[in-house]
Amino acid sequence: MARRQLSNAAARRLFLHRHLLGTPPAGPGKGDDLMAVIRGLGFVQVDSVSTVERAHNMILFARRPAYRPRALTRLLETERRLFEHWTHDAAIIPTEYYRYWHLPFERTRERLSLRWQSWQGGDYLTELDRVMEHVARHGAVRSSDLLQDAHRGQSGGWWNWHPSKAALEFLWRTGALAVSGRQGFQKLYDLAERTYPEAQAAPVPTVAEGIEWFCTEALNRLGFATSGEIAAFWAHVSPAEARDWVRDALASGRLEEIDVLGHDGKPRRSVVWPGTMEEADTLPPSPPRLRILSPFDPALRDRGRAERLFGFRYRIEIFVPAAQRTYGYYVFPMLEGDRMIGRIDMKADRGKGRLEVTRLWLEPGVRASKGRLQKLDAELSRVARFAGCPEVHIAPDWLQ
Repeated sequence: MARRQLSNAAARRLFLHRHLLGTPPAGPGKGDDLMAVIRGLGFVQVDSVSTVERAHNMILFARRPAYRPRALTRLLETERRLFEHWTHDAAIIPTEYYRYWHLPFERTRERLSLRWQSWQGGDYLTELDRVMEHVARHGAVRSSDLLQDAHRGQSGGWWNWHPSKAALEFLWRTGALAVSGRQGFQKLYDLAERTYPEAQAAPVPTVAEGIEWFCTEALNRLGFATSGEIAAFWAHVSPAEARDWVRDALASGRLEEIDVLGHDGKPRRSVVWPGTMEEADTLPPSPPRLRILSPFDPALRDRGRAERLFGFRYRIEIFVPAAQRTYGYYVFPMLEGDRMIGRIDMKADRGKGRLEVTRLWLEPGVRASKGRLQKLDAELSRVARFAGCPEVHIAPDWLQ
């Protein structure tokens, strides 16, 4: 039997709705409303680059313009409704999911024990008990609080961690410790049972239950996916485990196999829950508002998937030598309706109190019409206020 096809327009519409970009950005952006956003996304990636604002704040602002970072801090550090750990990268995750992280805790322990022994030698292993005892006795610590005299003056880069810092990170990555707060962007580590007592005491799922949860919740948020995309969403099940899960779910009729048409008209075999095709046909079109996204926005995290759907090739160029960059150090993608229409280079200069816009690149076929530039001007004003800048300053030669 021929597979049903999901048109590119319907696929983009479903994709944007599942990433909470398919409806007008409205809501208080705090408390239960903010929790609903993060729960809907699954997690929010954390990144330290603050060209305008840090990635997690930009991600939430794109969906809730009323959002302010103190609302996230409250959920993380006061109410403990969120915890900080790893998905594909460092992330903020609903605490109600914490018990499923016992699977990555255990797998990380096995993987890092071997990898870090070749990197750090055995020094960090000898520090594990000392670090745990220190934290248990004294409470939350930064890595610098444990820095012994013999290691003072070392670089803080990951390639030159002192053994106690490596021990702290190992204990956090494997679940014995938790990030209880931050000073600036430095993590404070405390005992997991002291930071998240109820979550830590919850029943631990079996490996099979963990795989089922991670695969199910990934597909819920992706809408349609290959087994590889399902595995990559949380990055806590292997490609082989995701393939087996898809195979078994197809055999039992829990999933349907379809073809998703890309921007270029090429089909890509994917799986969906029954009823997803019908849902995609009934979703309203994305709002025409123009939104500036973080380079780490969930809608763009899988660069290949976004490129297939939107015909928009985006690569971050932080680590590309300046002379070899196509665009710039940290340029922001722009979404209008259901199209990725370009990218913009901007930076918050808080000393001068203004958002500095240096370049705008529109995609082929996208015009710098009066209406579009007015929408961009409105968005830049919103972003500037969010970044604490009263003014927007646009360079004379900004339009490329």
